[in-house]
Amino acid sequence: MALVVLLRGLNVGGHRTFRPTRLAEQLRHLDAVNIGATGTLVIRRPVTIARLRAEIARRLPFDAEIVICPGREIARLLSEDIVARRPLRPDVVRFVSVLSRRPPVAPALPRTLPTRGRWLLKVLARDGRFVVGVYRREMKVIACLGMLDRLFGVPLTTRGWNTITAIGRALENGRSPAPRRR
Repeated sequence: MALVVLLRGLNVGGHRTFRPTRLAEQLRHLDAVNIGATGTLVIRRPVTIARLRAEIARRLPFDAEIVICPGREIARLLSEDIVARRPLRPDVVRFVSVLSRRPPVAPALPRTLPTRGRWLLKVLARDGRFVVGVYRREMKVIACLGMLDRLFGVPLTTRGWNTITAIGRALENGRSPAPRRR
């Protein structure tokens, strides 16, 4: 079973910086594929979630929230196409936030943030551990994304829809080559 690793709060504004490509190289024995610069990895060889979490935590130069989900959950999300079928303007971005664990509260959705004035972020739906929506390309939206932690009561990590589809491609195309015989 392939696993998807999403690291939270890294390489943002020059804080807690590291090179995800280097981490992927260190995890090549697990057939790790790096997706972008935000700390998103697809692990294509079998490993337990506990072992993978411990191995990643040991290799990071700082503590980080490590969210791991089965690749089949991402594949299911992509097949349902909750967000992709919405027409967008060029200044609007589709996103998926992944809950770090089951939330204690289930807020009513859809929801718009801020609640008054011009919207910056729209939470459209929740599908299991995934929160999907759209946001405007504005710096102020970072504060709205931060509000999602409070809204759901657990940490979330957010990726754009393009990153989610890249994860899907790595899951589809990423059959590991057979081990070489010596």
